[in-house]
Amino acid sequence: MLTENKKVSYTKSILFMDTVVSLKVITTKPSAEVNNCMYMAFQAFRKVEDVCSRFNQESEVMQLLNHARVPVVVSDILFETIRFAYEVAKLTKGVFDPTVGCTLESYGFNRHYLTRNKIESNLDPTTPVSYKDIVLNNEYKTVLLKKPLIIDLGAVAKGFAIDLAAKALSQFEGYLVDAGGDIYAGGLNEEDELWSIGIRNPLNTDHTIHTLKVSNMAVCTSGNYERVSPNDENKQHLINPSTGKTAKDSISSTVLAPFAMMTDAFSTVAFILGKEDGIKLLEDHDINGIIITPSLSSYMTKEMEDYLYDENK
Repeated sequence: MLTENKKVSYTKSILFMDTVVSLKVITTKPSAEVNNCMYMAFQAFRKVEDVCSRFNQESEVMQLLNHARVPVVVSDILFETIRFAYEVAKLTKGVFDPTVGCTLESYGFNRHYLTRNKIESNLDPTTPVSYKDIVLNNEYKTVLLKKPLIIDLGAVAKGFAIDLAAKALSQFEGYLVDAGGDIYAGGLNEEDELWSIGIRNPLNTDHTIHTLKVSNMAVCTSGNYERVSPNDENKQHLINPSTGKTAKDSISSTVLAPFAMMTDAFSTVAFILGKEDGIKLLEDHDINGIIITPSLSSYMTKEMEDYLYDENK
């Protein structure tokens, strides 16, 4: 008589990109196959970090600074992340801008999370730069910087790594990629149900303010409650490039979409724009999200309620 294979849960965690990356797989497949795919998923984070980190002077993205005004052939990973960041910048008319690296460096966001080594480019943060100073050639995969500048890919690189990791695990019945709360949830959980993803209360991060039920979706949250400038407590890492300041009417923004790179970028944009303009931008582009205000009020897109699972509903 044939017996049904029982699903087994596997979990592993490693530190990458200044956060703990946790993988979870639910499957009936052999453990050797699971371990191999988990290794490939973690390697995706390693590769993206090696290429895209602003906190490593030898990374590929930081090496562009040494070749300003010259087209440079770059890796597929770097070209894709810069291309996506550029498109979001163009779409948002510069509210999202990957050329804020020098400003962030001047705010004190320039230490490697493991070595604590400080990265100093010696660029003048008052020199005006924007995404328009980046020229991409899709055919030859080249990047040209019109002037010396630092590209910050913090709002797309982790999402891209999550997407690559999720692809490595996509053969399994259920899988979860969690990079410090930025998540891709594939298939179903141990109970053959949708995954439950909690949105943290920004003022009490040990508790959740909402719970989402999702499958085959990414969920990313941006907020100003974790990273404050060591030089000035009034400066955060999520800033409007035109003003150099952070939002006043939002303390967290959570976005739900099919790809983590999209949620990573648009949660940042929605946070910067604030509760009204942020929600409008998300709805204009058929992306779902929630913005939490300092009073803990929730503003959300019309279809976001379909994913909410709250006991008080």
